[in-house]
Amino acid sequence: MKDRTRIRSLSEHIGEDILLCGWVRRRRSSGSKLHFLHVDDGSGAVQVVVKKGGVAEDQLDEARHLPLESTVVIRGTVKEAPRQAGGIEVAATELNILAAATGEFPIGKKEHGVGFLMDNRHLWLRSRRPQAALRIRAEVIRACRSYLDGRGFTNVDAPIFNSAAAEGTATLFPVDYFGETIYLSQTGQLHMEAAAQALGDVYCFGPTFRAEKSKTRRHLTEFWMLEPEMAFADLDESMDLMEGMIGHVIESVTEHCVPDLEALERDIDALRAFAPPFPRISYTDALKTLEGTDAAIEWGEDFGAPQEDAVSAAYAKPVLVHRFPSAIKAFYMKADPEDPRVALGCDMIAPEGYGEIIGGGERSSDLAFLEQKIEEHGLPKEAYEWYLDLRRYGANPTAGFGMGLERVVAWMGDLGHVREAAPFARTMARTFP
Repeated sequence: MKDRTRIRSLSEHIGEDILLCGWVRRRRSSGSKLHFLHVDDGSGAVQVVVKKGGVAEDQLDEARHLPLESTVVIRGTVKEAPRQAGGIEVAATELNILAAATGEFPIGKKEHGVGFLMDNRHLWLRSRRPQAALRIRAEVIRACRSYLDGRGFTNVDAPIFNSAAAEGTATLFPVDYFGETIYLSQTGQLHMEAAAQALGDVYCFGPTFRAEKSKTRRHLTEFWMLEPEMAFADLDESMDLMEGMIGHVIESVTEHCVPDLEALERDIDALRAFAPPFPRISYTDALKTLEGTDAAIEWGEDFGAPQEDAVSAAYAKPVLVHRFPSAIKAFYMKADPEDPRVALGCDMIAPEGYGEIIGGGERSSDLAFLEQKIEEHGLPKEAYEWYLDLRRYGANPTAGFGMGLERVVAWMGDLGHVREAAPFARTMARTFP
């Protein structure tokens, strides 16, 4: 099978005899002498025509009764077929069944509920919509990595097991670690600060975990986060990096994922129109846009979905909201020297109701300030001694952010829920399959 041709490249082999391996997603027959197999190999799908005189009689009969999702190996000739998707089809000369499916495939043409589809996610992945979403996810990852790699960032892997909280103890997942309680990572940021003092500009990209008891369409308990961190950088540089990277993601996805966006019925022109520059407003100014609406809040309160939706509705592009009150931000955020009530942090809120997709800003390099904040937050100082060492030995300003991959993918593909942006979503009620 090493000589097989991928379906994505069949258009380069018109008139040639090829070897094709894949799965039969659909089948229809015109009598007993002509059968049409819709074959998918992961790179794409193509119609395979199996007819009398083209293949052996026993293979013709097998094609007539072939169960859906059977694995086949086909030899045939690539032909032009303007009426088919991609403008080609394959005329089979040999059909071999590598593995016939047993029984009726659980996912049919009828409408299925979300619960059923998620219970059968391992099989639902074979459908066009999940395939498109996962290809877009892969492109978002490629685009982010290429953007950062091209700017001299070094990829550094952060640990999954951690001894202390980074974003607040209420959302930790405890783990029994050889008789000691530790926690699944909420973020790799603190470790990226350490890496930045060794390598300058760094990033990690991996799974993170939040034990939020939330059932909204924006929340998962396990999600992937991209976290760049820059030495000798400030809030403005962090916002510049956010904006540039998301602009690159939009450009890359709309260039390389057009068929997948079309499969999801995504408005591609609308997505392209979200290109930078993005508006930047302070938290205080953002509250003014909420005045007189149901989303209005008092100064000092944090944003939730209603506030994010209302702010994003006032702009035609992603919006960067900066300088939130220090009291609602993580202990390590640097206070604004011009107004200590606010932190030098920023959230990027996506348009179209997809909420916050990035959060970050400038970290405090002041040892005394961090010790005070750790005490105010009721955190065990001994668990953060290694982090405080970063200020004891060569303290320097750093800035960066965390980007939630699934939220970005959900926005790119206009998906209804972030669970569609994950291969196997983990929520409060789901750890299967």
